[in-house]
Amino acid sequence: MIKVWHITKKFTRNKTKKEKEEFYADKNITFEANDGEIIGILGPNGAGKTTLLRMIAGILEPTEGKITFDGLDYKNNEIEIKQKIAYLSGNTKIYDTLSAYELLKMCSQIYGVPKENIENRIKEITKILGMEQFLYNKIANLSTGQTQKVNLARCLIHNPKYYILDEATTGLDIISSQIILNFIKEEREKGKTILYSTHYMEEAENICNKVIMINKGEIIKTGTPEEIKKDTNTSNLRDAFFAMIGGVQDAE
Repeated sequence: MIKVWHITKKFTRNKTKKEKEEFYADKNITFEANDGEIIGILGPNGAGKTTLLRMIAGILEPTEGKITFDGLDYKNNEIEIKQKIAYLSGNTKIYDTLSAYELLKMCSQIYGVPKENIENRIKEITKILGMEQFLYNKIANLSTGQTQKVNLARCLIHNPKYYILDEATTGLDIISSQIILNFIKEEREKGKTILYSTHYMEEAENICNKVIMINKGEIIKTGTPEEIKKDTNTSNLRDAFFAMIGGVQDAE
């Protein structure tokens, strides 16, 4: 279980050449993600989704609040927690001079996958994500979609318990996207805890047990997709989001 209590992240930016101002990327975010659940973190670009997930993944430190994984916090258990996390960000850079196979083998060693299990684990992930045809190609020569699959594969190699996935299907075609979504649902059935950020509302309706809608750094609605649609008298999550913020203009 992942618990997030009153998480706030404050930054400072230049307002003018001589004047700075503080702003909140996220403000007072609280929720729980149970074992065997996919929690959708939804909102437009700039809503605070990526900052929130980076804090949960231990990359950024919250200005205020607390995050725990099965009762453990980063202050006292950082290495133990990070060894159990799969974190995927849309702008993560990977070593493009390596082949996909070489990268996965290196990541296996970094995460401490037993030496005798590495080859089987690489074969398993390769089959799941449909990477057989380009496994030994240099990453620099792969398409955007193929690179995204490799990026996801290196997150999965150590069989993590917690998934923190930020725009996991970006750059993928419809078939590849569905392969990823099916895999995520299978991991849920194994009892994994999954946070899934996307601006594709239709994906969230398809796979998420619960949805957390964020706008301008604050939670505006939490519930199952059906509950949110019912409460807003809409037929899909996209319309529900706009109903809550007062239309398209207020989203900008």
